[in-house]
Amino acid sequence: MLLLSGPNMGGNELKYVTECIETGWVSSVGSYVDKFEKLSAEFAGTSFAVATSSGTTALHTCLVLLGVTPNDLVIAPNITFIATCNSIKYTGAGLVLIDADENDWQMDLNLLQQFLETETEQRNDVCYHIKTGKRIPVIMPVHVLGNICDMDRLVALANEHHLIVLEDSTEALGSYYKGRHAGSFGVLGTFSYNGNKIITTGGGGMIITNDETLAKKAKHLTTQAKSDSFEYIHDEIGYNYRLVNVAAAMGVAQMEQLPGFLKRKKEIIQFYKDQLQGVGDIQFQQVSDDVNPNWWLPTIKTEKQKDVLKLLNDAKMQSRPFWVPMNQLRMFKEDIYYHQNDRSDFIYRHCLSIPCSTNISNEELMEVSQKIKEAF
Repeated sequence: MLLLSGPNMGGNELKYVTECIETGWVSSVGSYVDKFEKLSAEFAGTSFAVATSSGTTALHTCLVLLGVTPNDLVIAPNITFIATCNSIKYTGAGLVLIDADENDWQMDLNLLQQFLETETEQRNDVCYHIKTGKRIPVIMPVHVLGNICDMDRLVALANEHHLIVLEDSTEALGSYYKGRHAGSFGVLGTFSYNGNKIITTGGGGMIITNDETLAKKAKHLTTQAKSDSFEYIHDEIGYNYRLVNVAAAMGVAQMEQLPGFLKRKKEIIQFYKDQLQGVGDIQFQQVSDDVNPNWWLPTIKTEKQKDVLKLLNDAKMQSRPFWVPMNQLRMFKEDIYYHQNDRSDFIYRHCLSIPCSTNISNEELMEVSQKIKEAF
C-alpha cells in the first residue's frame, strides 16, 4: 500500500529514542521535551511552547486556559477534523459552525462577519449570541490542510467583537501568512504530531504562545496541576496531558529534517499540478498570494470523486475523501450551523486527498497521476 501521508523516519530518531531508553528518561520529564519545546517556539517565532500528548489535548488545554465554560459558545469552521469540535465539547460549550469558502476551503469570513453583525451583540465588551443569550468568548480558526485564510481580517473581526483567537494550526506546521508562522496570530496556537502529519512523534501536540503566564499555566495544567515538587499536592483539576520524553526525542529528530520535508511537499504539489493540469474538471485548493502553505495533504476537487477514490484505493494507492462536515455528525446536529448554500457539503462530496508522503518517489507520483487520469 502506498500510504496517503506516512511517517518519514530517516534521521536521528532511533539514536535519540535509544538514548532515552538507555538512560531511563522515557516519561514526561527529560531533556528532549525541553529541547522539542525550544525548537518549536523558535520555528514558529513565539516566545514559549508547551508539549502535550496530542493536538487534541493541546486544544482542550487552551480552551481551559481561556476560561471557556459549559454556558459558552465557541466559533469554529464546519469543515475540519473532528478534534476541533471534540475539544470544545470537552469543556461543555456549544458550537457555532461557520460554512467554508468554496475556493480555499477555510472558514468563510464573509459569513463570519455577517454572523457577528446580525446574530451577536456586545455587552460590557463581551460578545453574546442574541438568540440564546450565551457568551461567545473564543473563535477557533482552523488552517485546513495547511492553508491559511485572511488572518488580518479575521483578527480584526475578532478584536471588533471581543473574541479571543485560538488557532487550530495543527495541520499548518511550516505554513506562513505574510511571512508570519501559523499559530502565532492568536493568543494561543497549537500543532499536532500525529503519524500522518508533516513531522510525527507517533502522537503528540504543542501549545505555542507569547504569553508567559499562559505558558506556565499550560505546563501546570498538563502535569496534573501538581504544585509541590515533593509532596503530592495539587491546587486545581489538572490533566495527564504532558508529552513523554521518548516521543519528544522523535520530535527533535523530525524537527531537524523539517526544512527538507517542507521542500519535498512543495515538489509533490507542483508535480501533481503539472501532471493533472487540464485533466477533466480537476481543481486544487486555492491559495492566496499572502500564504505560503506547507501543502500537508494535496487535495483535488472533481465531480468524479468516487470514481477516482475507487481507482486509487483498488490500486493500493491510499486516498481519502474530505472529512464529513461537522454539522452532519449526530453529536453536533443541535449546534448552530451558519451558512447560506452549505458549501461544506459540496466540498465534502467533491474533494479527495492523494498520496503525498515526504519519502514518496517521483516514479510513484507518476503512477498516482496516471491512475487518476484513467477516471477521465
